[in-house]
Amino acid sequence: MLELFAEYGLFLAKTVTVLVAVLVVIGSALSSSGKNRNGKKSQIKTEFLNDHYKEMKHVLQGEILTKDELKQLGKAEKKSLKEEKKKNKNKTVGSRKRRVYVLDFNGDVKASEVDHLREEITAVLSMAEKQDEVVVNLESPGGMVHSYGLASSQLARIRSSDIPLTICVDKVAASGGYMMACLGNKIVAAPFAILGSIGVLAQIPNFSRLLKKNDIDYELYTAGEYKRTVTMFGENTDKGREKFKEEIEDTHDLFKDFVSTNRPNMDMAKVATGEHWYGLRAKELGLLDEIMTSDEYITEACKAADVYAVSYEEKKNMATRLGFSVEEGIDRLVLRWVSRVVYKRF
Repeated sequence: MLELFAEYGLFLAKTVTVLVAVLVVIGSALSSSGKNRNGKKSQIKTEFLNDHYKEMKHVLQGEILTKDELKQLGKAEKKSLKEEKKKNKNKTVGSRKRRVYVLDFNGDVKASEVDHLREEITAVLSMAEKQDEVVVNLESPGGMVHSYGLASSQLARIRSSDIPLTICVDKVAASGGYMMACLGNKIVAAPFAILGSIGVLAQIPNFSRLLKKNDIDYELYTAGEYKRTVTMFGENTDKGREKFKEEIEDTHDLFKDFVSTNRPNMDMAKVATGEHWYGLRAKELGLLDEIMTSDEYITEACKAADVYAVSYEEKKNMATRLGFSVEEGIDRLVLRWVSRVVYKRF
């Protein structure tokens, strides 16, 4: 028995030692990241997509073609490069190849990525000219009105600069997501991407009866007749409900006006019912312009233009990264559950 306790004590001591060592490492890392938080700042990153796709092609050619075929291909490419250089020499000063800037926006309920989007757009607008184009790969089922209003306003900066804006939707651009999408000079979507949902949703539980049942009083004090129209814990009145519905209808009217201004050829009576449609049906209603995936659109653009993926990389210290990883894990779990309930599957 004594031998068993001795072994257990030794095991416990080893475990505690390992835990202490891990905590010391984490502590020093956090301390170091805290000291360096004023060092390297967040930055804009770019990737030349023409080279990216060319590299993919070369890898595949290397695996499939024979040595003779690769040799002939190499000669043809060298000849093509020489001709390209000749053309560039003969070009007048100031003339250049058209550029396409590709941005990604993956929207949550709060349109959180707008903080990155605004920086990316600011960077692009400092370089882009009227002959260029901005492509936004958009994925969003919508969310808060004010958040998506801001995200849409960021895209409006591109339009007001007279730079062509193309929105690509591979999966979903609904509600607030479509509010953003409608700003595109052109909307391109996959055949079964979800578009539309031009409507407003508000839902709120009420626990007043539960509180009464448990003899719990709830008091709410306001100044201003409509400071609080409906509440979760107090008793809601017909007057408050009516005002709340009025506010929702007004928001819907603003939404419809916004979409109508940017897509004037659509029949708003048909599309502003809150319904959503898959790409093929959405095209018939004028919600989009072309049926095509973002990959197809971007690879086609590479044939005639220099295409750059632009992203904003935010530098985070260790403490922030640890916090975000836990938060993102919870978010993913909740969103996975919600998507199973909300989205239809084949």
